[in-house]
Amino acid sequence: MRTVYKILAYVIAAEVAIQAMAIVLAIAGLGKWVTEGNVFDKSVMESEEFAFPEVIGIIVHGVNGGLVIPVLALVLLIVSFFARVAGGVKFAALVLGLVAVQAMLGYSGHDLPWMGALHGLNALLLFAACLHAARRARPAAADAPADAPAAKRA
Repeated sequence: MRTVYKILAYVIAAEVAIQAMAIVLAIAGLGKWVTEGNVFDKSVMESEEFAFPEVIGIIVHGVNGGLVIPVLALVLLIVSFFARVAGGVKFAALVLGLVAVQAMLGYSGHDLPWMGALHGLNALLLFAACLHAARRARPAAADAPADAPAAKRA
């Protein structure tokens, strides 16, 4: 279970990176599309058609942030109870809490755009918390094989 915990924490960190990549892809595509003379307004947002190919980044960002990452964070918390990682439950709860804050900031940003800045900052905190949680799942020095050099056990 320790390995599952570690993998889940790293996967969530990778998902945060994918989130950044997806939204920047969408914004860059939108910028190019507008530069080519197109207009981005409410009708484009409500349209069922893809105005520009990079709009897929918005979709990926929404699905990942609204469903995939929250489910992974919840699974990480559940696994943390069985993984026997020192502080594992605490850091899994922190990850889940940061995911909840991230979702709240993301949805609030539609009405209060300045919250987008906090959404970006919280993403960095979430990424760091995931990496820290994953690193806590490394085998302890006592778990290392007896014949391993002391430097490799630490």
